[in-house]
Amino acid sequence: MTRTVPPDRPATTAATADATADASAGADVLPSDRSIRRRLRHWTTEPAYAWLTGAALTLFAVVELAVVPGSAITAFGVLLCTASLALRATRPAVGFLTVGAALLSFATDGNMAYATIAGSLIGCYTLGRHRVQHPAVLVLAGSLAALAVNLVHIDRWARDGSPGLPALQGTDRFSLGLYAETLVLTVMILGAVSTGDAVRAREETRHARAAAQSRLLAMERRQAAEAERAAIARELHDMIAHSVSVIAVRAESATYTTPDLSPPARDAFQEIAGTARSSMAELRRLLGVLRTGDGAATAPLTAPPPSLAGVDDRFVPHRAGGGAAELRVTGERAALPASWELSAYRIVQEALTNARRHAPGAHTVVELHYRPGLLTVRATDDGPGPAPSGGSGRQGHGLVGMAERAALLGGRLTTGRGPAGGFLVEAELPW
Repeated sequence: MTRTVPPDRPATTAATADATADASAGADVLPSDRSIRRRLRHWTTEPAYAWLTGAALTLFAVVELAVVPGSAITAFGVLLCTASLALRATRPAVGFLTVGAALLSFATDGNMAYATIAGSLIGCYTLGRHRVQHPAVLVLAGSLAALAVNLVHIDRWARDGSPGLPALQGTDRFSLGLYAETLVLTVMILGAVSTGDAVRAREETRHARAAAQSRLLAMERRQAAEAERAAIARELHDMIAHSVSVIAVRAESATYTTPDLSPPARDAFQEIAGTARSSMAELRRLLGVLRTGDGAATAPLTAPPPSLAGVDDRFVPHRAGGGAAELRVTGERAALPASWELSAYRIVQEALTNARRHAPGAHTVVELHYRPGLLTVRATDDGPGPAPSGGSGRQGHGLVGMAERAALLGGRLTTGRGPAGGFLVEAELPW
């Protein structure tokens, strides 16, 4: 069985167009409705809404009392019931006063005004909405209050009589029909409190859902950041690792393939190879940090971070480059947190690198001074010192990086001309 499709309107295109039209129509209505509901919900949470509704209901109560006047106690209860609603946004416990005033006016008059009916329902809703007490406790307390009002009415009927009711005798007081007020009031209180508690539960569910979505978004961002770090690690490996490896291999092989090398040149090539291998080790350590979260594939790249225990190794390339360097440690050497150890190690490394670059052949002294709660790293050389213009003469990423490391640990970095000339780098790292 075949179906012929008119050439001017294919079936697929027609169905798609109809679906698109329906979706567009829904999109025109639903966002507007949601926006209105959102605005109304936001407005009802403002204190002005409580004041406005309380004032409107109080005005209605005044009109009602003018049309159907009652006793002074009744008027006081009605007005107190409606006026107290203005405070329900900031003081939800005022709902007890609202409901109590409504029951007071009902107990003295025998007829519940429309304003008190609305006010008492709003009061019960407020108590349940803000969970001033457990809903079961609120309903039980309201039922007992309703029973007390009902007993007052029964006593009045027994003394004064009531239209439509025969004169009550002693045993008639226990007739179930006389307690209909208690049943009706209890049902009203139960309904209002349950509605308020249901709205509160829905709000909590919505907030919990929003919090869960926020946590999910945060987790996705972390995963994206980890993926980005892994990509950076791969890029670094592709761009740098191969070149550094070639440098190390070529420098080391030059000592074997060039027989007429002088001993100093041979040592220089070996130093270049050693520095390249050290750089490769540092690069692998950096890649291990960047690729954290990649799983077992990155486990071989990770290694313990450098610490002051291995700071002596930093003096080897400095001395091999023709400079003299010595390390002085004063105070009782203490084991510092890993961040402090790493930052101090990098500051010493950068200070020696700057001295080798800007004051070749100079004598460099590195001092580590341990005091309770403070580590001072001080590096001085006897080179030319800062530029005559007054600057440090060594501006670059190295000094900026040292200052950032010190500031990150709550310390400070001082650079400039040393007391006896040359260049000074001093970092104070509190711990």
